[in-house]
Amino acid sequence: MPIDIKMPALSPTMEQGTLAKWLVKEGDTVSAGDILAEIETDKATMEFEAVDEGTILSIAIPEGSEDVKVGTVIATLGEEGEEAAAPAPKAKEKPAPKETKAEAQSEPAPAPTPAPASKAAAAPAQKGDRIVASPLARRIAEQKGVDLAAVKGSGPNGRIVKADVEGAQPGAAAPAPAVKASAPPPAPVPAEAQDFGIPHEVEKLSNMRKVIARRLTESKQTVPHIYLTVDIRLDALLKLRGEINAALEPRGVKLSVNDLLIKALAKSLEIVPVCNVQFTGDTLLKFSRADISVAVSIPNGLITPIIKDAGGKSISAISNEMKDLAARAKEGKLMPEEYQGGTASLSNMGMFGIKQFEAVINPPQGMIMAIGAGEKRPFVIDDTLQIASVMSATGSFDHRAIDGADGAQLMKVFRELCEAPLALLT
Repeated sequence: MPIDIKMPALSPTMEQGTLAKWLVKEGDTVSAGDILAEIETDKATMEFEAVDEGTILSIAIPEGSEDVKVGTVIATLGEEGEEAAAPAPKAKEKPAPKETKAEAQSEPAPAPTPAPASKAAAAPAQKGDRIVASPLARRIAEQKGVDLAAVKGSGPNGRIVKADVEGAQPGAAAPAPAVKASAPPPAPVPAEAQDFGIPHEVEKLSNMRKVIARRLTESKQTVPHIYLTVDIRLDALLKLRGEINAALEPRGVKLSVNDLLIKALAKSLEIVPVCNVQFTGDTLLKFSRADISVAVSIPNGLITPIIKDAGGKSISAISNEMKDLAARAKEGKLMPEEYQGGTASLSNMGMFGIKQFEAVINPPQGMIMAIGAGEKRPFVIDDTLQIASVMSATGSFDHRAIDGADGAQLMKVFRELCEAPLALLT
């Protein structure tokens, strides 16, 4: 009996995805565990494995198809020679009520519709009124203008396959698929989105960009943000980083400033646990460890791989883990559990020379730390004006869950840990 292969949910929040690439074709024999396709979610491209064994009878969704909803049948699996299940027949229409004699006299009888000439030649590839052909053969026939009714199938039970259509001569063009009656008309383009004759190109949004747009719009519309900024002297932290890197050079480990800041944020959340929370409506989740989501820019948008229990890990372990996560994030190879979750986020734009910015909270988290560039600035030290390496850090807090005074306490602790960084090593 044929088995429907359906679009899987590769993450708890996945509702639809892109069928990026088929790794099998119709007629292939597969076993449980074989890779069938690559599916692109909003954050990564993941491999989809077979759970049954058999032969691929048909592929219903071609590769490259976007917005395929979870649960949609994408292929059919069965035994070799078996037929894929035919679509359910339409319900018969009720016969029209008999007309009266007077009505019959007033209405002229309709002219009989001539039967298509091609039906006589379609016998080898038809079952009743249905032409038996693979989805791939149908697509090729439509592209070449081949009338499937005139093609004799060489597949099982007379099924028309790819080779039959490729060798056929173009005839009457295959009819265009009917437009679904339920499809709504395209929405009018707002005046502000029209091009007004300005040269431009249209780029379709990726699944990732759609999710980013939806989540950040939701965050700004539903989460009351409060922003708190501190200036932090970096001289001691930079000095400690240099000393640690010199000591770890034989092991091939090189810490970045960001590695130290991840550790500092995690330790701050442990010291000020009232900020390591999540608002859920009627309840407040209070986390016992700090899992830090770190913003990483990738070609299609932004992803936030997670350093779990960052407060309990050494800085060198954070550095190695962050390098691995960032590399796989840019290749689209992260597993959902590696970027979903987290108790707070850190976003560093200092490498772009950004002095200060206010980040949007990554829901459902309760806060995010925005890091600006470290730069030489005039700074008062011991009541004298001196030059110091200073960076600005801004915390964005969900005011439903975190009071301003508690957010200020976290920012104070974060600054103290960065200015006296030996505490990060304990």
